[in-house]
Amino acid sequence: MIVFALRVKSKPEIVSIMMPDANKGTILYVEDNPDNRSLIRRVLGAEGYAVVDAINAVQAIEKLENGSFDLILMDINMPDMDGYTLTAKIKAMPNYSKIPIVAVTANVMRGDREKSLEAGCDGYIQKPIDIDTLGQQVERFLTRSTNV
Repeated sequence: MIVFALRVKSKPEIVSIMMPDANKGTILYVEDNPDNRSLIRRVLGAEGYAVVDAINAVQAIEKLENGSFDLILMDINMPDMDGYTLTAKIKAMPNYSKIPIVAVTANVMRGDREKSLEAGCDGYIQKPIDIDTLGQQVERFLTRSTNV
């Protein structure tokens, strides 16, 4: 936990503000919807994660090649290349195949979870996102991947 001390002009005492450490992990979030990207970035940022956005498959591959990630959150319904196809492509790349990929999707019909797992996803988070449990879900996937 990082503590910042601020001097408030109207009062002589010091006020402390607690901020979470930003070293819990770096997450690549592949999502075409800007509102969803903003929500995930705010929620996970407050939990101490660094979140890097990619708006499509091409950008996701570029960011993977130029960064280091502990987890990938993958939207399934994207234009150009869907999340199933992109997941399979990433899992076929030796340098990135060990990064856990978690499907984040509104696809909640029977068989959708299984389809995500068959494509190579290591887990599944259902939309709409529950912001109260998202940090715990992400931590669980990261812990599981370090214990494998």
